[in-house]
This record gives sequence, C-alpha cells and structure tokens, in this order.
Amino acid sequence: MPFSVNGVLCTLALLVLWRANELVEACSCAPVHPQQAFCNADVVIRAKVVGEREVDSGNDIYGNPIKRIQYEVKQIKMFKGPNQDIEAVFTAPVSAVCGVTLDASGKKEYLISGKADTGGSMHVTLCDYIMPWDSLSNTQKKGLSQRYQMGCECKIVRCTMLPCEISAPEECLWTDLMIEKQVHGRQANHYACVKRVDGSCSWYRGVAPPKKDFLDTEDP
Repeated sequence: MPFSVNGVLCTLALLVLWRANELVEACSCAPVHPQQAFCNADVVIRAKVVGEREVDSGNDIYGNPIKRIQYEVKQIKMFKGPNQDIEAVFTAPVSAVCGVTLDASGKKEYLISGKADTGGSMHVTLCDYIMPWDSLSNTQKKGLSQRYQMGCECKIVRCTMLPCEISAPEECLWTDLMIEKQVHGRQANHYACVKRVDGSCSWYRGVAPPKKDFLDTEDP
C-alpha cells in the first residue's frame, strides 16, 4: 500500500510540475522593433492609468467565468486608432497568460499599443509594446507621430546570429539582439526603417522627419 500511495504522489507531483511549466511557457513573445509594434497595433496611445478592477468577461467552454483586468485610462494623445478616446484597457489577470501589470495611481504616463476592443476600449498583452513614456527616446517619440507610419510598408528583419542579410530591398536588418544582446538597443531607440523614393527601405536616424529623397548616410 505505501508503494501505491507513493506512486500516486509522484504522479500528482509530475502533473503539478507539468502544469506549472505549461503556465510559464503559455506567454511567449518574439522581440519586435518599436516600429513593427506600431504598425502591427490597431491602437497606439499615450495615457495615464487612473483606475483598476477585475471584471467578468463571459464564460469558458466549461462554464467558468473568464476574468480580465480593466484599467481605466486618461488618454493624453492618440497616435493611431479609432475616432474616439480610449477610456479602458483590458488585459488578462496574470502574466502567465500574457496579462500586463500597470501602475494605476495616475502618476505615470505610458505608451500603450494593442488591439481595438468595443466601446472606446482596447486589449493588451505582454506581446504588445507598452513602455513608460519617460523611458522613450526623442527619436521614438517623433517616430510615433509620423515616421513609423511612413515605414509600415517596409519589413524589419531580426538578426540574432551571423550570417544574416536582407533578401529584398524593402527590408531593414535589425541587429540590436546580435550586437548589443538586447531588444532596446541603438536601432530600436534611435532609428526608423523608412521607404525611399525608389521603393527601397533604409534606416533613418534623426529628430526631423526625413526628406523625400533622403540618403541613408547614417546607417548603423
């Protein structure tokens, strides 16, 4: 009998470990350049989070209530999105399923990107680009107003190891992960991949919007 109990306990332990590992791996996001995040998002806003509460969002297939966190936000500026202010941001309740934790004291401003929801709201996950506003570079802030949108027809190719190269003129090679071993490197903080008059795309650096016929003399 002790052998049987031990076997059951071992089985339960394995199931718990398997389930824990499943939760840890449930949210997995590929790194993206801020411009890619902008282009992929339905909504991009600058906002303060002024409230937080847990809400029911229907039921799963077993009849259990689905919980979401609702953040009440005060929109400061919309860079991309619908013709109405965003008043609420929804996310999953825990990070294991890509839920996002934000400071709801109203003291911190965020750049928030995500998918459009109904009735002046949006849904965000850990895979969306969400950053404290003060942590953005001047180039990134300018990019949100115009430059990133100019490059949405371009493709940013992530380079993680050598050799890596572009395969089409509409591509820009993103090397932060390989050279600096981080996502928020030089190209992410200070460059945009912008389309040129000949249809090709190239990295552009600078605070002023690029001229229509700019030359990429400042490529990284």
